[in-house]
Amino acid sequence: MLSGYNGDAGYADCYQVEVSGLITQAIFIEAFYTSPLFKIERGILTHLARKPASDADVRRLAIGQAVRFSAWHVEAQTSTELLLSDFTGRTRSWLMAIPSTENKPQLTTLLYFGSAVVARSIEVAHKPKMGWGFHALLGFHRLYSRLLLAAASRRVQSMLQDVSD
Repeated sequence: MLSGYNGDAGYADCYQVEVSGLITQAIFIEAFYTSPLFKIERGILTHLARKPASDADVRRLAIGQAVRFSAWHVEAQTSTELLLSDFTGRTRSWLMAIPSTENKPQLTTLLYFGSAVVARSIEVAHKPKMGWGFHALLGFHRLYSRLLLAAASRRVQSMLQDVSD
């Protein structure tokens, strides 16, 4: 779902982590958007952009019953993938959870998180351009993306532990 946004007309990235157990896409979505780190972003979006989201909103998104979530709308969703577009139409967020195909003694799941930024068209040159703001924040974005995925991974394990207790 995310690959179409990479290349000359934009930027896309993808980060992956492997976790123990069989993790559904719904569990991953809930863990990602309810992680302590993402809750900070939700708070910022609530106060600065007036785009609130509750844990109940996250659950509706996770089970495919929401078309909007805070600053995003659902662009595409399957049993293994979710692609969200922000309200400006310039960025995308993508999540995917799939079982690992490697033969291991225990079942594991690969969790993916990616982002895409659509280039702005520059009228004079008629050529897409990312702009200085994108380049200035790219290092932070890459670090933040890895931290979000790590936080979601920890949250997934915590949620599974709560279920097994």
